[in-house]
Order: sequence, then structure tokens, then C-alpha cells
Amino acid sequence: MPSLIDPRTLAFQLYDVLDVESLCSRPRFADYSREAFDAVLSSAQGIATEYYLPHQKANDTDEPVVVDGKVVLNPGVKPAFMATAEAGLLAASQDAEVGGMQLPHVVAAAAYAWFDAANVATASYPLLTTGAANLIAAFGSDEQKATWLPPMFAGQFSGTMALTEPDAGSSLADLRTTAVARASSNDYLVTGTKIWISGGEHEITENIVHLVLARIEGAPAGTKGISLFIVPKFLLNADGSAGARNGVVLGGLIHKMGWRGTCSTLLNFGEQGPCVGYLVGEPHKGLTYMFHMMNEARIGVGRAATGMGHAAYHHAVDYAHTRRQGRLPGEKDPSKPPVPIIEHPDVRRMLLEAKANVDGALALILECAMLVDHEQTAPTEEERTAASQLLEVLTPLAKTFPALGCQVAISNAMQVMGGYGYAREYPIEQLFRDNRLNQIHEGTNGIQALDLLGRKVMQNGGACFKALAGRMKATIASCAGGDASVQGMAGELAGALGQWAQCTQGLGAAMAKDPTRALANATVYYDVSARVVVAWLWLRMASVASTKLAGALSDDERDFLQGKMQAARYWFGWELPRIAPDIALLARMDSVTLDTLPAWF
Repeated sequence: MPSLIDPRTLAFQLYDVLDVESLCSRPRFADYSREAFDAVLSSAQGIATEYYLPHQKANDTDEPVVVDGKVVLNPGVKPAFMATAEAGLLAASQDAEVGGMQLPHVVAAAAYAWFDAANVATASYPLLTTGAANLIAAFGSDEQKATWLPPMFAGQFSGTMALTEPDAGSSLADLRTTAVARASSNDYLVTGTKIWISGGEHEITENIVHLVLARIEGAPAGTKGISLFIVPKFLLNADGSAGARNGVVLGGLIHKMGWRGTCSTLLNFGEQGPCVGYLVGEPHKGLTYMFHMMNEARIGVGRAATGMGHAAYHHAVDYAHTRRQGRLPGEKDPSKPPVPIIEHPDVRRMLLEAKANVDGALALILECAMLVDHEQTAPTEEERTAASQLLEVLTPLAKTFPALGCQVAISNAMQVMGGYGYAREYPIEQLFRDNRLNQIHEGTNGIQALDLLGRKVMQNGGACFKALAGRMKATIASCAGGDASVQGMAGELAGALGQWAQCTQGLGAAMAKDPTRALANATVYYDVSARVVVAWLWLRMASVASTKLAGALSDDERDFLQGKMQAARYWFGWELPRIAPDIALLARMDSVTLDTLPAWF
């Protein structure tokens, strides 16, 4: 069985590149050590292999169905969910006082990547539950925390977020779900319809805690009038157990091309009886609160794509080493045996492109998770602020780059495996379909590009962009005097960073005059940004790999490190140079798409 994720790559990125062990010096993580982190990761790998992977295929072929008014999932989903809960991973990063493990976010992200690689549809249920619980922990009242967090972290209750409405889509300013205060109690009656709600109805937990965006009666129009509510599937009895059914009704299941084991639902609130909701925080601040969960979910979507990309890559590598076909050019003797297809240069090209993308995606996801830890626990305010700035500008990239880059990797894996890659009897075609959804989950590619260019790199006088550029310059400077190839890459990144910064500055000036035109090519700007940022991450990895090569003790270790070096060379030689024509397009404010009239289609 090919590896889902190479444990050596996880260890390389966690300990050699990010120095995660240094977190143990902080009071919050003082009880941890590398050995403890490795134990968590080993446990996650075991759960992924034993509970998630066995029903991955069945989860795809036997989709959720409604039987006697109840949504029935594959029988493997609940044991996997409960194994995750029993391991403490639903509350991995939460305070010990609420039953959490106080695990660094970066280690928790690495652990969850195993579940994503093994069975992303089942992994969505823990992802949604931890996201909802973390939001309540951040913004809920003490009573709400005491009521909802213990059963959610224990796996007794699960969670969702309910944002999208049939007519509003991603335009949350247009949502119409309403909430009316009840004078007789400290709650609201919620009425409306939500769509594309993952995990919206099932029987794997006793209760489902929906976090719902709605407008309180008389609220201002637009995003400033949105509030956030806890709306449970069942109201609670006095002892906290699930009681009478609340007015949340399944309107139907939606059947997507991928993540088929994740029940995607249309939910009606208040259509068939009163639907009680409990206000989270202050009125009209719901969108601010929800973005806490959405940003966490965006990094989670990127992590899911990364896990699937790694799984596909390892399937393809294993196949390429064992599948024999054809002979190398120049070999004219038909009696000679066919060679393993990994001997063919174009197969190695596809695998190298896949490796550069999936390892780059993993580096980006772990970097963002590490920044969350710095944002929350760094010893100085200056360090915490810098982490927040970096996280702001990297989150749109962390959501989108893995979805796109890992789709390239999965596509390459499919091609390497030939006809088997396209057959449903093998896992690659399912991974291809599953990962394709990540380009729309938690905000489409286009929305992320607009967020990156229109908000993140421009806000506070470009403070977030400057913070990121500063980190890159520090990495470049650290490569002076090192390996010649690493120094060469550092010089190339310095040039690319200068071009990217100049491009960003020009677009910022243009945005002040004509934002529509300046943002028209935001997806091109995203692509430039992703290539530069991933080049920075690969430079860091190459620098570490080159240093470790000098002390490598075995051929296996040398091969591993040379593989990292070669993937970095690929990124700098094949991918980073592609920014030049894109930057030229952005600089001239190309208006071809903007000037195309709807009637011309």
C-alpha cells in the first residue's frame, strides 16, 4: 500500500524547516516534546489507516441517502469520527480547562492531514465540528461555552456553519434569513433557507450545532446587519442532553461530483415549527465572528487538498517504480526487458512537477498553522502582530494554491498511471473529483484573488505585504555563503520579489483611481503571488536540505534530501519564470476581459 503522506517529509518540514520543537519553550506547550508530537502524529496515522481509509471508496459509491426521514451515511463514518474524538483531536488546540490537548496548531494540522489524505469526505465532519466549536470558544458567552463545548469536543454533538442562501451565493450582504427576538426568553426565532450546508443532517451524533448567519429584525442592510446564532438540531434538556426537535428541517440532499460521503444539504429554518437560535456575541457582528471560522476552514480546505495531493503523488510514484513498459530511446534490442516507467524522462517530469506542488502546498499550510501559534503565544506583542499580518496575506493563498497545485499533481498522477489512473477501480480518479471541489469550497478562486489583491496586500498601507516581503528578504539573506545552487535560487527570488512588489505598488495606485479595472485581472495577480510565495518556501526547504546533506549518513537520507533540492530547482527553473509575462500583463492593465461585453458570449 503506497504511503498517504511521507512521515519523513512531515518531520523535515515540522522540525528541520519550522523548528516546531521551539514551541515547547512557551508556557502553553511546556508539557510537550518532539516525542510527544510524534506520538500524536503516529496516532493520527493509525486512525487514518484503520478507520478512515477502509471506507474511502464505499464513501464515494454509496452516497448519503434519506431513509424514513433520516440521513443515513456509510457505516464507517461514525467509528472514524468517534476515534478522532476519543483521541482528543476534536479539541486538539483548545485549553486543557475545556478538555483540550493544548496542542500547537501546526502539529494538529499535520495530524489532520492524515485524515484528509485517507478519506476527505469523512474528515469533513471533524473539520466542521472543530471549526464551529472553536468559534464558540472564541466569541460565545460563558454559558454558551459551558453548554456546547464539552459535548462537541467529546464527539457527542457535531457542528456546521450555515452561511449560503439559494439566491445570495457568496454575496453574504444579500442574505435574507431573519431572527426575531422573543420577549419571553433570551433567544430568537430564526426563519430562512440555507444551501450547500456540509454535514447539515445525519445520525452520527446526538445533536448538530448549526452556526447560522441571519438578520435581526430591523437590522441595517448589507454586511453590517448580519448576526450569528447557535441553532441546534435538538433543543436541550435541563441536563444538557438532546431534547425536543428544533425547527431545522432537511429540504433535500445535494449530490456533488466529489466529497460524496459528506452530506451536502439544503436546510429550512422555521418552516415547519418554531426554530430557536441563540445570539453569539453582539448583534450585527456576525460576519466578523464567522470569518474566524471561515479563515480556519479556508486553511482546512487547503490542508484537505494537500493531503489528497500527497496521496495521489505516492500512488503514482509506487506505480512508476513497479510498472514496466517500453525501452529508453536508443535501445534497439527488442529482447531487452521493458524498463520501469519511472526511467522515462517525461514520467519523471510529471512526478517532479507533482512533488514540487504537493510539498510546496504542505509547506504553505504548515507555515500558516505555525503562524496561528505565533499569533496566540509568541512572547512579544511585536511578534504576535507580525504573525497576524502574515496570516492575513497568506490565508487566501493557503486556501487556493493547494486546490490548484494539487489538482495538477493529481492530474499528473492520473497520467502516470495510464488507463488505471482513469479507472474507478483505482483511487486517482476519485481524488481528482474530490479535490476539484476545493476550488469552490469556502470561497471560489476568484473570490480569494479579489480578497488578496483588493484587501489583504493593500490594507493598513500595505503592512501585511511588507511583513511578508520582510520575511522573504530575511530568508534570502540567510542563504548568503551557503550552497551555490541555493545562493542562485536566493538571487532569483530577490529579483522576483522586487518585480512582485513593484507590480503590487502599481496596482495599488491604479486601484485608487479605477478599482474595477485594477481588480479585473486579480486571478493573474494571485498566480504571480502564489509562484513567488511558494518559491520562498522552497528556498527555505532547499537551504535546510543542502545543510543536512553535508552530514547525511546513508544513501536513503541523501536521496531524500536530494529529492527536496531537485524539486526546489524545478520550481525555480520551471514555475517562477512564468511570472514575467503575467507581471507584464498586470503592468499594462490589460483590459481584454473587462472590455468583453456580455452580449458577445
